[in-house]
Amino acid sequence: TTYISCPLDPKKTLGIKLPYLVMIVKNMKKYFTFEVQILDDKGVKRRFRASNFQSNTRVKPFICTMPMRLDEGWNQIQFNLADFTKRAYGTAYVETLRIQIHANCRIRRIYFADRLYSEDELPAEFKLYLPIKSGAQGTGSSPTSDDDPIVATDSHGHV
Repeated sequence: TTYISCPLDPKKTLGIKLPYLVMIVKNMKKYFTFEVQILDDKGVKRRFRASNFQSNTRVKPFICTMPMRLDEGWNQIQFNLADFTKRAYGTAYVETLRIQIHANCRIRRIYFADRLYSEDELPAEFKLYLPIKSGAQGTGSSPTSDDDPIVATDSHGHV
């Protein structure tokens, strides 16, 4: 299958300690999956895989797979890695080692954060809705931040 991964070299790691992964992706109405590899406080490498074609969550010793629903258009996926690590394995999140995103979506932005930020706190390029230039019609609404580990919102702010 086609995918992108970071870092490119499988021997290297990202070393990102920020626990929130946020992705802004466009639903292309095809199968889509992404995977995040983390290190926990027991020194164990674990993977979380979310996909729009899976119907139930499965937790195995080194991988947790879970369903994800994407609405039409642009979606913001908020993934609380610390919460997922604690709930799935009873351990603490230490850092993100790598991320892999499979084909069939359009990526606008991927970033890590120390917490979930409201739309008002984010720079324009990190928002689900790009600011409307003066003279343009319509207004954008901002989705509410939620403490749920994964939240996908569509271009209308619906979960």
